[in-house]
Amino acid sequence: MTERQEARRRRILQATTRLASRGGFDAVQMREVAELSSVALGTLYRYFPSKVHLLVATMRDQLEHLHETLRERPPTEEDPAARVAQTLMRAFRAMQREPHLADAMVRALTFADRSVSAEVDTVSRLTTTIILDAMGLTGPPTPAQLSVVRVIEHTWHSALITWLSGRASIAQVKIDIETVCRLIGPSADRPGPRRSR
Repeated sequence: MTERQEARRRRILQATTRLASRGGFDAVQMREVAELSSVALGTLYRYFPSKVHLLVATMRDQLEHLHETLRERPPTEEDPAARVAQTLMRAFRAMQREPHLADAMVRALTFADRSVSAEVDTVSRLTTTIILDAMGLTGPPTPAQLSVVRVIEHTWHSALITWLSGRASIAQVKIDIETVCRLIGPSADRPGPRRSR
């Protein structure tokens, strides 16, 4: 993207975040996003073919911001499993602060069909990277470690859905995340948290 295109994309995502934070999934209407971001409706559809594409891209944006924050202030626990749990609870607390936005993004991921698969894959890869960084591996992850990471991702996503629907408390989410993170085991290649370079 050119600098101008990137600035336009940024305005679109900021407008989407603002609308979703106010009223969740239903509040994000393409025409309103276009007006709020000062972009022609046709241009908006060229960037994002649907509301689901738009909200999945917003989730990617939120995760990238979280990833930067975690690199600046990495988890402090000694145990890799505890570091991953701490990291995911930080992500969850960020979602808690904006429950309407969280609900909109999670619903978009749930509704996403094959046309959004590239964007969903990007969100998944970013989540995997965040978890692997928290584990503090010194080399490439093993197939077994990647399998564990996938199970952790599924549990985190499910915990978000049950919390957003009012079927799980924050305390229960924390217990579920800490429980699944124990699959990592007592050591993951390196004793301390990965520090930012």
